[in-house]
Amino acid sequence: MRPLDGVLVLSLEQAVAVPYATRLLADLGARVIKVERPGGGDFARHYDAACGEVSSYFAWTNVGKESLAVDLKDPDGRAVVDELIARADVVTCNLSPGAARRLGLDADSLRARHPALVVAELSSYGQDGPYRDRKAFDALVQSETGLVAATGTGQDAARAGISVADIAAGVQLHAAVLAALLHRGRTGEGATLRLTLLEALAEWMHQPFLYAHGTGADPVRAGAHHPTIAPYGPVRCRDGAIHLAVQNDGQWRRLCAAANRPDLAEHPDYRTVASRVAHRAAVHAELQPYFDGVDADTALATLDAADVPAARTRGVGELAEHPQLAARDRWTEVAVPGGVAPVLRPPVDGLTWTGGVVPAVGEHNDAILTWLRDGR
Repeated sequence: MRPLDGVLVLSLEQAVAVPYATRLLADLGARVIKVERPGGGDFARHYDAACGEVSSYFAWTNVGKESLAVDLKDPDGRAVVDELIARADVVTCNLSPGAARRLGLDADSLRARHPALVVAELSSYGQDGPYRDRKAFDALVQSETGLVAATGTGQDAARAGISVADIAAGVQLHAAVLAALLHRGRTGEGATLRLTLLEALAEWMHQPFLYAHGTGADPVRAGAHHPTIAPYGPVRCRDGAIHLAVQNDGQWRRLCAAANRPDLAEHPDYRTVASRVAHRAAVHAELQPYFDGVDADTALATLDAADVPAARTRGVGELAEHPQLAARDRWTEVAVPGGVAPVLRPPVDGLTWTGGVVPAVGEHNDAILTWLRDGR
């Protein structure tokens, strides 16, 4: 038995953040019915065409769901949704707050009719404040929270390479729903949960903010290097790159010995983390001759033996052949509209998981309507 077997989630969702949260709930066994617009469905289906007939984003965030395509403004479609809400344990929504209120699908309206319901709403910036009517997407929130300013090299800022604001919001919404279900199981009380993209990512920016607040200076943009720890970043070897992560003085001393430069360990300019950051370029220059003379496999074997944290720098496409993921049998395939796609199993062992399909628009309309009609 899976933890959320028997839990019904109705999701008025699109794009990435809420679909990711509900996919995590589906991974735990919840029955997730995704409400989509007839015809095109969730616009995230069409971001790219990497997975059969759907985008990589859609395939990633919609495994194991059912798709119900109805017009929320049509009385018949709305009647179906209302009946599902009456049966649901959880309703999630990232329609705009105004649109949800006009449809009577906002949390206050739903909880007034169904007090035991857990309703989870995601908005861009919240229902009040000067940004309440402003639209936001992942890159805009990365910019607003300082992540873009903290990412990149030198004068060149950069967006993070994944949809980190959406992921932050999805993970936190998922956790909040689980907590609300646990509370409801103990008390019978439902919950109204509200989350914003801005506040979800602002929480993840807490550490760099505390650094800036405490020092009076924003962290420097250091590319793939750590802004406040060194040597912590990519290093060229004879046949490719590896990534060092030397976080303390013991690891620094072991790195110096492994690189045949034990003299560097007690050099006054390199003795502490802060001094190594201040002299980052010199530290790299002192170590580079060793790495120039070895291939990446040799360097990693030497560093592993010396207990110095390091990793190979891989391309995204190489993830499918990662030897550790292969050895642990983390990959499987799921059906997507028009084909199949490789997906990773959930990263937490100890829970039963069965990979579902990625649905076509309205694929489950008949099955859902039959289920409602038969009362089961």
